[in-house]
Amino acid sequence: MIEKGTIYAIIPARAGSKGVKNKNIRCVKGYPLLAYAIAAAKNCEYVSRIIVSTDSEEYAKIARYYGAETPFIRPAEFATDTSPDIEFMEHAIGWLEENEAKLPEFFMHLRPTSPLREKSIVDEAARRMLADPEATSLRSAHKQVFPPYKMFCLRPDGYYRSFIEGMTIDEANSPRQDFDQVYTPDGYVDLLRTSFIKENHLMHGNKVISYIIPKAVDVDAKEDLDYVEYTLERREESLLKYLRENYRTLEESGVV
Repeated sequence: MIEKGTIYAIIPARAGSKGVKNKNIRCVKGYPLLAYAIAAAKNCEYVSRIIVSTDSEEYAKIARYYGAETPFIRPAEFATDTSPDIEFMEHAIGWLEENEAKLPEFFMHLRPTSPLREKSIVDEAARRMLADPEATSLRSAHKQVFPPYKMFCLRPDGYYRSFIEGMTIDEANSPRQDFDQVYTPDGYVDLLRTSFIKENHLMHGNKVISYIIPKAVDVDAKEDLDYVEYTLERREESLLKYLRENYRTLEESGVV
């Protein structure tokens, strides 16, 4: 049974990231990135449940401490470096169907790697998805300043070729105003329609609501963590304020 109008937040947090070791539980201002994602879901008025999908018992303990549920441990085969998102989503849907016999109409996909979220932006994303019965999903994105049409690839002989098939190097050198504006998905907030995933085995589909937001940080390297730390030094973001008011830091918690 799919419960109309309901939204569950789902937060993927596999262990073993290589770019930044244990990225999903790396601490900024004492709190793990995972906690910031949970806090964003807790502060969204449309989210009725928060589920963390992880392959790690340690991560699961941390998730529970900061207020999320971990009703299952994600199987290792769905938590590799090359595992696509659809695998953890279908696993979660399958588990809920089998064990609880009910599903939300939508999942709000919140990655731990975007810790600087604003409540108003997350709430508005939920409102837009709830208001569009034809949308297969919603994805946040920000404007890409440098159009990919102007980029080059290398040919086997060492010469450049245009990134766009059929475009010459001279055509790629046209003013950027001649090209369409493009947008970069940023993982800030996505909304997924459960019935579409079940029927098509796809995450997003071809009726994706465009949700254009200011450029957002996505932690993928140490420099990104440094930027988040720098930002929080300058101002206390709402999620950090919420965490400080409601939870101890990871070190103080004694969870790990």
